Amino acid sequence: MACKIPETESLVCNAQTAFSSTFGGKAEVAVAAPGRVNIIGEHTDYNEGFVFPMALPLATVVVGSRTDSGLCRILTLSKSVDEPFRVEFPLPTPAHPLIPGKPSWANYIKGVIANFAGSLSSFDAVVTTSVPLGGGLSSSASLEVAMYTFLEALTGTKASSLQAKALACQKAEHDFTNMPCGIMDQFISTMGKKGHALLIDCRSLESSLVPLDDPSVTFVITNSNVHHTLTGSEYPMRRKQCYEAAKIMGKSSLRDATLQDLEKHKASMMDEVIYQRALHVITEIERTQEAVNVLKMRDYVTFGKMMTASHNSLKYQYEVSCAELDQLVELALEIDGVFGSRMTGGGFGGCTVTLVKQGAKDKLISHICEKYSGQATFYICTPSEGAKEL
Repeated sequence: MACKIPETESLVCNAQTAFSSTFGGKAEVAVAAPGRVNIIGEHTDYNEGFVFPMALPLATVVVGSRTDSGLCRILTLSKSVDEPFRVEFPLPTPAHPLIPGKPSWANYIKGVIANFAGSLSSFDAVVTTSVPLGGGLSSSASLEVAMYTFLEALTGTKASSLQAKALACQKAEHDFTNMPCGIMDQFISTMGKKGHALLIDCRSLESSLVPLDDPSVTFVITNSNVHHTLTGSEYPMRRKQCYEAAKIMGKSSLRDATLQDLEKHKASMMDEVIYQRALHVITEIERTQEAVNVLKMRDYVTFGKMMTASHNSLKYQYEVSCAELDQLVELALEIDGVFGSRMTGGGFGGCTVTLVKQGAKDKLISHICEKYSGQATFYICTPSEGAKEL
Protein backbone atom coordinates (compact mmCIF):
# COMPACT_ATOMS: atom_id res chain seq x y z
CA MET A 1 0.00 0.00 0.00
CA ALA A 2 0.98 3.67 -0.01
CA CYS A 3 4.05 4.67 1.99
CA LYS A 4 3.45 6.64 5.13
CA ILE A 5 5.29 9.89 4.45
CA PRO A 6 7.51 10.75 7.42
CA GLU A 7 6.46 13.90 9.23
CA THR A 8 9.00 16.71 8.99
CA GLU A 9 9.13 16.76 12.79
CA SER A 10 10.23 13.11 12.76
CA LEU A 11 13.02 13.87 10.29
CA VAL A 12 14.17 16.76 12.48
CA CYS A 13 14.16 14.55 15.57
CA ASN A 14 16.30 11.90 13.85
CA ALA A 15 18.69 14.55 12.57
CA GLN A 16 18.96 16.19 16.00
CA THR A 17 19.79 12.83 17.59
CA ALA A 18 22.48 12.17 14.99
CA PHE A 19 23.84 15.69 15.42
CA SER A 20 24.21 15.27 19.18
CA SER A 21 25.96 11.90 18.89
CA THR A 22 28.26 13.06 16.06
CA PHE A 23 29.13 16.66 16.90
CA GLY A 24 27.95 17.04 20.50
CA GLY A 25 25.36 19.47 21.82
CA LYS A 26 22.09 20.40 20.17
CA ALA A 27 21.65 21.86 16.70
CA GLU A 28 20.61 25.52 16.79
CA VAL A 29 18.98 25.67 13.36
CA ALA A 30 16.53 23.36 11.55
CA VAL A 31 15.11 23.89 8.04
CA ALA A 32 13.21 21.89 5.44
CA ALA A 33 12.73 22.10 1.66
CA PRO A 34 10.37 19.88 -0.34
CA GLY A 35 10.79 17.66 -3.34
CA ARG A 36 8.36 18.15 -6.18
CA VAL A 37 6.30 16.35 -8.74
CA ASN A 38 5.79 17.94 -12.12
CA ILE A 39 2.15 17.45 -13.04
CA ILE A 40 2.62 18.38 -16.71
CA GLY A 41 5.21 20.21 -18.80
CA GLU A 42 8.23 17.92 -19.09
CA HIS A 43 11.57 18.85 -20.69
CA THR A 44 10.14 22.27 -21.50
CA ASP A 45 11.98 24.27 -18.83
CA TYR A 46 15.34 24.46 -20.62
CA ASN A 47 13.43 25.35 -23.78
CA GLU A 48 12.01 28.49 -22.12
CA GLY A 49 8.53 26.94 -21.97
CA PHE A 50 6.00 26.37 -19.20
CA VAL A 51 6.03 23.83 -16.38
CA PHE A 52 3.42 23.01 -13.74
CA PRO A 53 4.84 21.40 -10.59
CA MET A 54 3.63 21.11 -7.04
CA ALA A 55 5.70 20.84 -3.87
CA LEU A 56 5.47 17.53 -2.00
CA PRO A 57 5.22 16.62 1.68
CA LEU A 58 8.44 14.67 1.02
CA ALA A 59 11.28 16.91 2.14
CA THR A 60 14.97 17.33 2.92
CA VAL A 61 15.83 18.53 6.42
CA VAL A 62 19.09 20.18 7.52
CA VAL A 63 19.91 20.81 11.17
CA GLY A 64 23.12 22.35 12.43
CA SER A 65 25.04 25.01 14.34
CA ARG A 66 27.67 27.66 13.73
CA THR A 67 31.23 26.82 14.77
CA ASP A 68 34.58 28.56 14.91
CA SER A 69 36.46 25.56 13.51
CA GLY A 70 36.84 27.03 10.03
CA LEU A 71 35.39 23.77 8.67
CA CYS A 72 32.12 22.77 7.06
CA ARG A 73 31.34 19.34 8.51
CA ILE A 74 28.28 17.52 7.15
CA LEU A 75 26.76 14.12 7.90
CA THR A 76 24.04 12.59 5.72
CA LEU A 77 21.60 10.01 7.06
CA SER A 78 20.55 8.86 3.58
CA LYS A 79 20.57 5.08 3.32
CA SER A 80 20.69 5.32 -0.47
CA VAL A 81 24.09 7.01 -0.63
CA ASP A 82 26.71 4.48 -1.73
CA GLU A 83 29.57 6.73 -0.59
CA PRO A 84 31.05 8.04 2.66
CA PHE A 85 28.28 9.45 4.84
CA ARG A 86 30.38 12.24 6.28
CA VAL A 87 32.42 14.97 4.64
CA GLU A 88 34.35 18.00 5.82
CA PHE A 89 36.15 20.79 4.01
CA PRO A 90 37.53 24.24 4.86
CA LEU A 91 35.29 27.27 4.64
CA PRO A 92 36.03 28.71 1.18
CA THR A 93 38.03 31.90 0.66
CA PRO A 94 38.74 33.91 -2.51
CA ALA A 95 42.19 32.34 -2.57
CA HIS A 96 40.88 28.84 -1.93
CA PRO A 97 37.42 28.42 -3.49
CA LEU A 98 35.48 25.20 -3.30
CA ILE A 99 35.81 22.68 -6.13
CA PRO A 100 33.75 19.56 -6.91
CA GLY A 101 35.03 16.24 -5.70
CA LYS A 102 34.08 13.12 -3.76
CA PRO A 103 31.68 12.19 -2.31
CA SER A 104 29.40 13.30 -5.13
CA TRP A 105 26.40 14.10 -2.88
CA ALA A 106 28.47 16.79 -1.18
CA ASN A 107 28.89 18.67 -4.48
CA TYR A 108 25.31 19.92 -4.23
CA ILE A 109 26.13 21.38 -0.83
CA LYS A 110 29.47 22.81 -1.97
CA GLY A 111 27.74 24.45 -4.93
CA VAL A 112 25.21 26.17 -2.67
CA ILE A 113 27.93 27.38 -0.29
CA ALA A 114 29.91 28.74 -3.25
CA ASN A 115 26.84 30.60 -4.57
CA PHE A 116 25.49 31.86 -1.24
CA ALA A 117 24.97 35.62 -1.39
CA GLY A 118 26.01 36.43 2.15
CA SER A 119 28.94 36.13 4.52
CA LEU A 120 29.58 32.55 5.56
CA SER A 121 30.27 30.84 8.85
CA SER A 122 31.81 27.44 9.43
CA PHE A 123 29.28 24.93 10.69
CA ASP A 124 28.39 21.37 11.64
CA ALA A 125 25.25 19.93 10.03
CA VAL A 126 23.21 16.78 9.55
CA VAL A 127 21.15 16.18 6.41
CA THR A 128 18.29 13.73 6.09
CA THR A 129 15.49 13.33 3.55
CA SER A 130 12.27 11.52 2.73
CA VAL A 131 12.59 12.37 -0.98
CA PRO A 132 13.59 9.17 -2.82
CA LEU A 133 16.96 9.53 -4.53
CA GLY A 134 16.91 9.03 -8.30
CA GLY A 135 13.12 8.86 -8.33
CA GLY A 136 12.46 11.94 -10.44
CA LEU A 137 11.02 13.90 -7.49
CA SER A 138 13.96 16.30 -7.36
CA SER A 139 15.93 15.18 -4.35
CA SER A 140 18.81 17.32 -5.68
CA ALA A 141 16.91 20.63 -5.70
CA SER A 142 15.38 19.75 -2.35
CA LEU A 143 18.89 19.37 -0.93
CA GLU A 144 20.14 22.57 -2.57
CA VAL A 145 17.23 24.70 -1.39
CA ALA A 146 17.35 23.19 2.10
CA MET A 147 21.06 23.98 2.35
CA TYR A 148 20.56 27.57 1.13
CA THR A 149 17.74 28.01 3.64
CA PHE A 150 20.02 26.59 6.34
CA LEU A 151 22.75 29.11 5.50
CA GLU A 152 20.17 31.93 5.56
CA ALA A 153 19.03 30.89 9.03
CA LEU A 154 22.58 30.30 10.25
CA THR A 155 23.93 33.69 9.13
CA GLY A 156 20.80 35.84 9.28
CA THR A 157 21.37 36.86 5.65
CA LYS A 158 18.37 36.28 3.39
CA ALA A 159 18.49 36.12 -0.40
CA SER A 160 17.30 39.33 -2.06
CA SER A 161 14.25 37.42 -3.36
CA LEU A 162 12.90 33.89 -3.63
CA GLN A 163 13.75 34.03 -7.33
CA ALA A 164 17.37 34.94 -6.57
CA LYS A 165 17.55 32.07 -4.09
CA ALA A 166 16.24 29.58 -6.65
CA LEU A 167 18.66 30.84 -9.32
CA ALA A 168 21.61 30.50 -6.93
CA CYS A 169 20.64 26.89 -6.26
CA GLN A 170 20.29 26.20 -9.99
CA LYS A 171 23.75 27.64 -10.59
CA ALA A 172 25.11 25.39 -7.84
CA GLU A 173 23.88 22.36 -9.76
CA HIS A 174 25.24 23.65 -13.06
CA ASP A 175 28.66 24.48 -11.66
CA PHE A 176 29.29 21.67 -9.20
CA THR A 177 27.49 18.61 -10.65
CA ASN A 178 27.72 19.48 -14.35
CA MET A 179 23.97 19.05 -14.72
CA PRO A 180 22.47 21.68 -17.07
CA CYS A 181 19.07 21.59 -15.33
CA GLY A 182 16.25 24.03 -15.92
CA ILE A 183 14.80 26.27 -13.24
CA MET A 184 11.62 24.38 -12.33
CA ASP A 185 12.85 22.25 -9.43
CA GLN A 186 14.51 25.04 -7.48
CA PHE A 187 11.57 27.39 -8.07
CA ILE A 188 8.89 25.05 -6.73
CA SER A 189 11.01 23.92 -3.78
CA THR A 190 11.49 27.59 -2.87
CA MET A 191 8.04 28.99 -3.74
CA GLY A 192 5.58 26.13 -3.24
CA LYS A 193 2.36 26.80 -1.31
CA LYS A 194 0.00 24.40 0.37
CA GLY A 195 -3.11 23.69 -1.72
CA HIS A 196 -1.56 25.13 -4.90
CA ALA A 197 0.47 24.08 -7.89
CA LEU A 198 2.79 26.60 -9.54
CA LEU A 199 2.70 27.56 -13.22
CA ILE A 200 6.18 28.78 -14.14
CA ASP A 201 7.13 30.67 -17.28
CA CYS A 202 10.72 29.53 -17.70
CA ARG A 203 11.54 32.46 -19.99
CA SER A 204 10.29 35.41 -17.97
CA LEU A 205 10.68 33.53 -14.66
CA GLU A 206 7.21 34.73 -13.72
CA SER A 207 5.11 32.28 -11.76
CA SER A 208 1.50 32.05 -10.63
CA LEU A 209 -0.14 29.89 -8.00
CA VAL A 210 -3.06 27.75 -9.19
CA PRO A 211 -5.50 26.38 -6.57
CA LEU A 212 -5.38 22.59 -6.37
CA ASP A 213 -7.32 21.70 -3.25
CA ASP A 214 -10.38 19.74 -4.38
CA PRO A 215 -10.80 16.94 -1.79
CA SER A 216 -12.59 14.71 -4.33
CA VAL A 217 -9.37 14.07 -6.29
CA THR A 218 -5.78 13.32 -5.41
CA PHE A 219 -2.43 12.52 -6.99
CA VAL A 220 -0.81 9.13 -6.56
CA ILE A 221 2.91 9.09 -7.23
CA THR A 222 4.21 5.64 -8.12
CA ASN A 223 7.94 5.02 -7.88
CA SER A 224 9.01 2.38 -10.38
CA ASN A 225 12.15 1.90 -8.26
CA VAL A 226 14.15 1.93 -11.47
CA HIS A 227 16.85 4.52 -10.88
CA HIS A 228 18.40 6.80 -13.47
CA THR A 229 21.49 8.96 -13.67
CA LEU A 230 20.72 12.18 -15.53
CA THR A 231 24.35 13.26 -15.59
CA GLY A 232 24.93 10.64 -18.29
CA SER A 233 24.76 11.46 -21.96
CA GLU A 234 20.99 11.38 -22.50
CA TYR A 235 19.89 14.62 -20.81
CA PRO A 236 22.60 16.84 -22.36
CA MET A 237 21.93 15.19 -25.72
CA ARG A 238 18.21 16.07 -25.57
CA ARG A 239 19.10 19.63 -24.72
CA LYS A 240 21.53 19.85 -27.63
CA GLN A 241 18.95 18.42 -30.03
CA CYS A 242 16.39 21.02 -28.97
CA TYR A 243 18.82 23.88 -29.51
CA GLU A 244 19.74 22.47 -32.91
CA ALA A 245 16.07 22.31 -33.94
CA ALA A 246 15.49 25.89 -32.80
CA LYS A 247 18.54 27.08 -34.71
CA ILE A 248 17.35 25.41 -37.92
CA MET A 249 14.03 27.24 -37.58
CA GLY A 250 15.78 30.55 -36.85
CA LYS A 251 14.41 30.73 -33.30
CA SER A 252 16.23 31.58 -30.09
CA SER A 253 14.46 28.65 -28.41
CA LEU A 254 11.65 26.20 -29.10
CA ARG A 255 9.38 28.45 -27.03
CA ASP A 256 9.10 30.67 -30.13
CA ALA A 257 8.39 27.84 -32.56
CA THR A 258 4.97 26.68 -33.75
CA LEU A 259 3.94 23.41 -35.36
CA GLN A 260 3.71 25.31 -38.63
CA ASP A 261 7.34 26.41 -38.24
CA LEU A 262 8.35 22.83 -37.54
CA GLU A 263 6.62 21.42 -40.60
CA LYS A 264 8.03 24.21 -42.78
CA HIS A 265 11.59 23.31 -41.77
CA LYS A 266 11.18 19.55 -41.51
CA ALA A 267 13.08 18.93 -44.74
CA SER A 268 16.02 20.92 -43.37
CA MET A 269 16.27 18.61 -40.37
CA MET A 270 18.49 15.92 -41.79
CA ASP A 271 17.99 13.81 -38.68
CA GLU A 272 14.40 12.67 -38.02
CA VAL A 273 15.25 12.51 -34.32
CA ILE A 274 15.74 16.30 -34.21
CA TYR A 275 12.25 16.76 -35.64
CA GLN A 276 10.72 14.38 -33.08
CA ARG A 277 12.41 16.11 -30.15
CA ALA A 278 11.11 19.50 -31.29
CA LEU A 279 7.65 18.04 -31.89
CA HIS A 280 7.43 16.96 -28.25
CA VAL A 281 8.60 20.28 -26.84
CA ILE A 282 6.37 22.46 -29.02
CA THR A 283 3.25 20.40 -28.31
CA GLU A 284 4.10 20.04 -24.60
CA ILE A 285 4.42 23.80 -24.16
CA GLU A 286 1.00 24.30 -25.74
CA ARG A 287 -0.46 21.38 -23.81
CA THR A 288 0.75 22.72 -20.46
CA GLN A 289 -0.82 26.14 -20.93
CA GLU A 290 -4.11 24.61 -22.05
CA ALA A 291 -4.10 22.03 -19.26
CA VAL A 292 -3.75 24.66 -16.55
CA ASN A 293 -6.75 26.55 -17.92
CA VAL A 294 -8.73 23.31 -17.96
CA LEU A 295 -7.72 22.49 -14.39
CA LYS A 296 -8.91 25.88 -13.16
CA MET A 297 -12.39 24.82 -14.37
CA ARG A 298 -11.99 21.48 -12.55
CA ASP A 299 -12.40 19.59 -15.82
CA TYR A 300 -10.42 16.61 -14.63
CA VAL A 301 -11.42 14.39 -17.54
CA THR A 302 -9.83 16.70 -20.10
CA PHE A 303 -6.86 17.42 -17.85
CA GLY A 304 -6.27 13.70 -17.41
CA LYS A 305 -6.30 13.12 -21.16
CA MET A 306 -3.62 15.80 -21.50
CA MET A 307 -1.49 14.10 -18.87
CA THR A 308 -1.66 10.84 -20.80
CA ALA A 309 -0.93 12.61 -24.09
CA SER A 310 2.12 14.12 -22.43
CA HIS A 311 3.34 10.66 -21.44
CA ASN A 312 2.88 9.31 -24.96
CA SER A 313 4.84 12.24 -26.37
CA LEU A 314 7.65 11.64 -23.89
CA LYS A 315 7.61 7.96 -24.82
CA TYR A 316 7.55 8.23 -28.60
CA GLN A 317 8.84 11.69 -29.54
CA TYR A 318 11.31 12.44 -26.73
CA GLU A 319 12.19 8.83 -25.93
CA VAL A 320 12.86 9.30 -22.23
CA SER A 321 10.42 6.76 -20.85
CA CYS A 322 11.18 3.09 -20.16
CA ALA A 323 9.27 -0.22 -20.05
CA GLU A 324 8.56 0.07 -16.32
CA LEU A 325 7.12 3.60 -16.55
CA ASP A 326 5.03 2.63 -19.59
CA GLN A 327 3.63 -0.36 -17.73
CA LEU A 328 2.72 1.75 -14.69
CA VAL A 329 0.84 4.23 -16.88
CA GLU A 330 -0.99 1.43 -18.72
CA LEU A 331 -2.02 -0.24 -15.46
CA ALA A 332 -3.25 3.05 -13.98
CA LEU A 333 -5.43 3.77 -16.99
CA GLU A 334 -7.19 0.41 -16.56
CA ILE A 335 -8.85 1.63 -13.34
CA ASP A 336 -12.20 3.43 -13.29
CA GLY A 337 -11.73 6.74 -11.53
CA VAL A 338 -8.29 7.41 -12.98
CA PHE A 339 -8.32 10.57 -15.11
CA GLY A 340 -4.77 10.41 -16.48
CA SER A 341 -1.25 9.24 -15.79
CA ARG A 342 2.23 10.08 -17.01
CA MET A 343 5.90 9.69 -16.26
CA THR A 344 7.34 12.63 -14.37
CA GLY A 345 10.87 13.92 -14.06
CA GLY A 346 13.83 13.47 -16.37
CA GLY A 347 12.93 9.95 -17.37
CA PHE A 348 14.73 6.62 -17.80
CA GLY A 349 13.10 5.43 -14.58
CA GLY A 350 11.75 7.18 -11.53
CA CYS A 351 8.07 7.91 -10.99
CA THR A 352 4.69 8.29 -12.60
CA VAL A 353 2.04 10.74 -11.41
CA THR A 354 -1.63 9.80 -11.65
CA LEU A 355 -4.72 11.98 -11.14
CA VAL A 356 -7.43 9.85 -9.58
CA LYS A 357 -10.74 10.17 -7.77
CA GLN A 358 -10.18 10.02 -4.03
CA GLY A 359 -12.39 6.94 -3.75
CA ALA A 360 -10.45 4.99 -6.38
CA LYS A 361 -6.91 5.43 -5.07
CA ASP A 362 -6.81 2.20 -3.06
CA LYS A 363 -8.08 0.18 -6.02
CA LEU A 364 -5.41 1.81 -8.21
CA ILE A 365 -2.64 0.90 -5.78
CA SER A 366 -3.89 -2.68 -5.34
CA HIS A 367 -4.11 -3.18 -9.09
CA ILE A 368 -0.55 -2.00 -9.69
CA CYS A 369 0.75 -4.12 -6.78
CA GLU A 370 -0.86 -7.17 -8.37
CA LYS A 371 0.14 -6.56 -11.99
CA TYR A 372 3.39 -4.55 -12.01
CA SER A 373 6.45 -6.55 -12.99
CA GLY A 374 8.64 -4.74 -10.42
CA GLN A 375 8.27 -3.56 -6.84
CA ALA A 376 6.50 -0.21 -6.79
CA THR A 377 6.31 2.35 -3.99
CA PHE A 378 3.35 4.72 -3.67
CA TYR A 379 2.87 8.21 -2.25
CA ILE A 380 -0.54 9.87 -1.97
CA CYS A 381 0.20 13.58 -2.14
CA THR A 382 -1.42 16.98 -2.05
CA PRO A 383 0.39 20.28 -2.76
CA SER A 384 2.60 21.33 0.15
CA GLU A 385 4.65 24.28 1.42
CA GLY A 386 7.98 25.38 0.02
CA ALA A 387 11.21 25.81 1.98
CA LYS A 388 10.94 27.03 5.55
CA GLU A 389 12.85 27.48 8.76
CA LEU A 390 11.51 25.23 11.51
